[in-house]
Amino acid sequence: MQQWGRIAILAAMFVTAYLIILAWQKDYGPNAQVSQPPAAIAPKAVSTADVPSTARAATATDVPSTASATAANPVATNPAATSNLIEVTTDVYRLWINPKGGDVVRAELLQHDLNKNQDNKPFVMLENDANRVYIAQSGLIGTNGPDANASGRPNFETESKQYSMAAGQQVLTVPLVYQAANGVEIIKNFTLKAGEYPIEVSYRIINRGSQPWQGQMFGQIKRDNSADPSKSHQGIFQLGTYLGGAWGTPDEHYNKLKFNDFQSDGLSPQAKGGWVGVVQHYFVTAWIPDPKYNATLESRRVGDDNVIGFRTPLINVPAGKQMDVSATLYTGPKVQSKLKDLAPGLNQTVDYGWLWPIAQVLFVGLKFFHSIVGNWGWAIILLTCAVKLVLFPLSAKSYRSMAKMRLIAPEMQRLKEEHGEDRMKFSQEMMALYKKEQVNPLSGCLPLLLQMPIFLSLYWVLMESVELRHAPWLGWIQDLSAMDPLFILPLIMGVTMYVQQMLNPQPTDPMQAKVFKLMPIIFTVFLLFFPSGLVLYWICNNLLTILQQWIINRSIAKEAAARTVS
Repeated sequence: MQQWGRIAILAAMFVTAYLIILAWQKDYGPNAQVSQPPAAIAPKAVSTADVPSTARAATATDVPSTASATAANPVATNPAATSNLIEVTTDVYRLWINPKGGDVVRAELLQHDLNKNQDNKPFVMLENDANRVYIAQSGLIGTNGPDANASGRPNFETESKQYSMAAGQQVLTVPLVYQAANGVEIIKNFTLKAGEYPIEVSYRIINRGSQPWQGQMFGQIKRDNSADPSKSHQGIFQLGTYLGGAWGTPDEHYNKLKFNDFQSDGLSPQAKGGWVGVVQHYFVTAWIPDPKYNATLESRRVGDDNVIGFRTPLINVPAGKQMDVSATLYTGPKVQSKLKDLAPGLNQTVDYGWLWPIAQVLFVGLKFFHSIVGNWGWAIILLTCAVKLVLFPLSAKSYRSMAKMRLIAPEMQRLKEEHGEDRMKFSQEMMALYKKEQVNPLSGCLPLLLQMPIFLSLYWVLMESVELRHAPWLGWIQDLSAMDPLFILPLIMGVTMYVQQMLNPQPTDPMQAKVFKLMPIIFTVFLLFFPSGLVLYWICNNLLTILQQWIINRSIAKEAAARTVS
C-alpha cells in the first residue's frame, strides 16, 4: 500500500510538472526562437498615425487620435526623417530616439548580454526594424497637441545627435525642442540617472501666445506578435513564460492582458498611480503616468501590432504661463526591488504563479545566501540545507516510519507467502503488524508531498528571476537558468535518487519493484532539459535525505537489535 502511494506521488509529480509546461505552451504559444539581429539603427517604415482616440472608436490608428483627428487622415512615415536618430548612452542603456515624435525606437541593455556565448553582445529590448516592432511612444494630443496634427507628428530639434553620460555623472538630460503654432514652445526632456533603468519623460509647455493651450499627454508601448527573444530554450522543451500585456492600479495591482484580447477586452480603467506594460521573460517595458493624474489606461490593435498605453486628463495652459507633465518609462530587467517602488503591482510582473507565497520566500532566502557567498549556485545549496532544516521535524518522523517498514519487510514477505491468494487475511495480518510495530504506512508520502510545492516554486524562481539569468556556478555550469550542457547534474541526480530508493522499504510485488526502479531513469531523462539550478537543488536535497535516512535506519536497527537481546 505504502509503495503504491509513493509511486503514485512520484508519477503525479512527473505528470504535474510536464502538464505545467504544456499548459504554458498552450496559453502563450511555442513560437519558434529567433536570434536578435545586429543593431539595425534605421527604423522600419511604419505608420505614424499613432495617436490614441479620445473616443474609444475601433480605429486603425496607432498613436492616439483625438476626436477631431480621425483615422481617415493617416500620416505616412518619412523614411528620411526616421533615419536621423538621437543616440543616448549611459552605464545601463544605449538608446535611440526618433526626433519625429520623440519615440524610443531602440534600447540596448548594456549590463545584460544577449547570449552567454555571443561575445557579450548587449540584449536588445526595444527595436524597430524588419525583424521586430517594439517601441515606446509618447506625445501630446488633444485640441492643441502637436501629435494630433493631421500633417504629422512633430519634428523635434536637438543641440546634438549624441548624448553620453560621463564618468561620475549622475544625471543625463536629453532635451528635444519643438516650436508649435501660436507662440507655444514644447520641450520634451528625457532624464536618465546613473545605474538606473527608469527614464523620466517630461513635457514643458511654454505658452507665449494669446490663447490658452489644451492637450493631453499619452504614453504607449507598441509591439508586434514576434517571438520573445529572451525565452528559455531547454532542449526539446520550449519552456514558455508569459509574453503579453499587463496593467495595474492601486486597487487591482496586477492583471494580464493577452495580445489576442487587446481589441476584444481593450482597457478603459481610470486610476491615479496605475501602470501599463508589455511583459516577457526576464524583462518588462512599462509606462507609469504621474500619480497625481487620473490617467486612462487603454489598449487596442493597430493592424498586426498591439498597443497598450495611458492618457492623462485634459491639461490647460493659460496664455503667458507654462506647465509640466511627465511619466516614467521603464524598459529593462524584472528586478523586484526596483519595480515595487515605481508602481503598485509592477513587481508582480516577476510572475511566480499560484505558488507565489512559497516562491517569494525561496527567492528572499536565495538573495540572503547570495549576499553571503556571492554565487547563486552555492546560494541554492545553502537554501536546500535551510529548507531541509525547516522540514526536519516532519520528515524525521516520516523517515522513522519508513525505516521501520524496511525492518519489517521480511515479515511482510513471510505473511504474503503464508496467506497466498487470501488478500483479506493478508490485509488483516498486515494491519496487525503495523499496529504492533507502530508503523504508519502512509507516512512515507509526507516528504514527497512537502517537496512538490517547494520543487515547483523553485522552478519558477529560477525561470522568472533575472538575477539568475546567465548566472554561473562552477566549471561547466555557466548558466544556472539553463539546462546542464553536459548532462552531468541530471545523471548525478539519477544516481542519488536510486541510492535513496535503496534505503527505502522495497515493494513486495515484483511488478511494483520494477516500476519503482524505473523512476530514477524516468526522472533523469525528464530533468535533462530543466534548469541546472533546479537539478542542483534536487541533488542536494537527495544527498541530505540519504544522510538523514541512513542515520535513522541505523538508529532503528540498533533499537530493534536491543529489543531482540533483551
